[in-house]
Amino acid sequence: MTTRTRREKIVFKRPSDIQGIDRQLPAGSYEVIIDEEMIEGLSFPSFRRVATFILLPGVLPHQASIEMISVTSAALSDALLIDASALH
Repeated sequence: MTTRTRREKIVFKRPSDIQGIDRQLPAGSYEVIIDEEMIEGLSFPSFRRVATFILLPGVLPHQASIEMISVTSAALSDALLIDASALH
């Protein structure tokens, strides 16, 4: 099975909550890592998402560390929609 990993940058304009993460994220830019696998048997290349991770700065006393936390794509999309709608 062919897999690929993509990286995206997302931006929250306001402090945000993402379902599955036990703390509120401050406004700012975050890197998202998306793992996808190829759907076999099609006449064209197509991929489906199999995992989504967000990279977060560590909290006290581990401020210098980075956490990679698994989130659902739906939870991430919901948080981005809420953040965008809060600006209006």
